[in-house]
Amino acid sequence: MTPGRAQLGLIQRDRARLWHPYAPASPDLPLWEVEAADGVRLRLRGEDGTRHEVVDAMSSWWSAIHGYRNPVLDAAAKRQLASFSHVMFGGLTHAPAVELAERLVAMAPSAPGRPDLERVFLADSGSVAVEVALKLAVQFQAASGHPQRQRFLTIRGGYHGDTFAAMGVCDPVDGMHSMFPGLLGGNVFAPRPPAAAFATPESIRAWVSELEEIAAVHSGELAAVIVEPVLQGAGGMHAYPAECLTVLRQVADRHGLLLIFDEIATGFGRTGELFAANHAGVVPDIMCVGKALTGGYLTLAAMLCTGDVAATVSAGPAGALLHGPTFMGNPLACAVANASLGIIAEGGWRDDVARINAGLVSGLAPALALAAVRDVRTIGAVGVIELHDRVDVTAVTAAAIRHGVWVRPFRNLVYTMPPYISSSADIEQITAGMTAAVAEVHECVPAQSRGLA
Repeated sequence: MTPGRAQLGLIQRDRARLWHPYAPASPDLPLWEVEAADGVRLRLRGEDGTRHEVVDAMSSWWSAIHGYRNPVLDAAAKRQLASFSHVMFGGLTHAPAVELAERLVAMAPSAPGRPDLERVFLADSGSVAVEVALKLAVQFQAASGHPQRQRFLTIRGGYHGDTFAAMGVCDPVDGMHSMFPGLLGGNVFAPRPPAAAFATPESIRAWVSELEEIAAVHSGELAAVIVEPVLQGAGGMHAYPAECLTVLRQVADRHGLLLIFDEIATGFGRTGELFAANHAGVVPDIMCVGKALTGGYLTLAAMLCTGDVAATVSAGPAGALLHGPTFMGNPLACAVANASLGIIAEGGWRDDVARINAGLVSGLAPALALAAVRDVRTIGAVGVIELHDRVDVTAVTAAAIRHGVWVRPFRNLVYTMPPYISSSADIEQITAGMTAAVAEVHECVPAQSRGLA
């Protein structure tokens, strides 16, 4: 007899029916139930009934930059719900979408002599925004008389999403290419730029030389260059010199390619600039944003492009950009996004990110003394402990929870992207918890011997 719902805990019921990200359908999947979320804290309940209050070091996968139950975002959602939560975007429009487009255009990177990003396509998620950007680039080349240009140039170590075209520009070795042979586009990969902390003029010149050679060989078949500017996120938290963006802009211009910046993880202040492109003063032809766009409340992303790109595609054979999600321009999501961008526009994020960075630098420094640790690095409100070997995700997660911190390690990285509202004490707790968890699991140091029980 199958136990009734009342006889099973929520976690057991979950395991019987749900998939989780990058996880098997397993009755033994490690899970924690979230009972409440407020500010930067989550209240967790384990399967055995134990409860923990933890600082969310992940901002719910980098999106909840203003924290949970933010009164400004809550109020925006309630106001929109009192009017209407959704209408189709085909043939209709509404104030939240128009305001959001205007806000994004006003915030977007700009530079003298470069066309502005002035047209906005609202998408369901970051991965879909990348799909739209790639389709737009191919349509642009076809409308410009180059229908053979259907491939993309990118750099190793990138991650751009899990849908098919997006997977096709993710790292060809560490990504998911091998699982879908014959289905992913055959794109062109240059080496990843040298790490920012160790880059020298010589190593940058060597990278530039190889990039330019690859671009020249394949230019006739390429539609665009796509990269995550300055910081590669899920591909390994790899920070690289901002001057590499200038080189990418020059290469794209030289060969008639569009330049696409995937700012889904880096946008809205995460790296210390409003957009990572601003570190180099470079303006792309197409830019994708998402994650923090709604402050983590609702799924929404956007693709921005220049007026020339929009006009060229609109005048092309198809006469339109060939994409149109059912929930495109969802009014509820747009209203919350406007509230989130309103908080960003106040400017306090810049001081918050600088303060968080200082706390991450000092707080993670002790991790370098651990034999299991290969590197510690930070950029803006991002802190990374890189191990020599793969992280024991389950054990490190559990250890961090015992120290009052929620982290979600991957590969050989234990990292944090905390909410911008995190206090200095919160950052101290995050960094101490991360370091202690690594020590306990990968150095085999009992918590009590470290005075952290």
